[in-house]
Amino acid sequence: MYINKVFLYGNLGRDPELRALPSGAKVASFSIATTRVYKDKDGNKQEQTDWHNIVLFGRQAEIAEQYLKKGNAIFVEGRMQTRSWEDKDGKKQYRTEVVADRFQFGTSSGGSSASSNVPDDNAQNQGSEQSIEYPQEEINPDDIPF
Repeated sequence: MYINKVFLYGNLGRDPELRALPSGAKVASFSIATTRVYKDKDGNKQEQTDWHNIVLFGRQAEIAEQYLKKGNAIFVEGRMQTRSWEDKDGKKQYRTEVVADRFQFGTSSGGSSASSNVPDDNAQNQGSEQSIEYPQEEINPDDIPF
């Protein structure tokens, strides 16, 4: 068994760009930056930023284009894919990108977040915010029905 799974949390480097395929399916693409902080051999703090190309399809692409803006935090879950094509001069070009299965809006200044876990165009958007109310009293394990 092989695994191709990616989890990224970063900030958008540009607004999502929405396009349509010849079939009519929507595709959004954008980049996100992730920064790694570490200490070098001399003990000095260093930062390294990596840029990741993200691709979304269908309803998720439309949601991303509508709500995401450059600088927004985002959590992306998907798979790595490398495409190749020949440019005008006949030189082979490559692009590695994350094809996202789902994404979640990052934490805003208010501390809340919403998600888009839309697996395909027929699914419902689960991006509404929900709050969980926990009981004040202790829960007796004997009261749990399972």
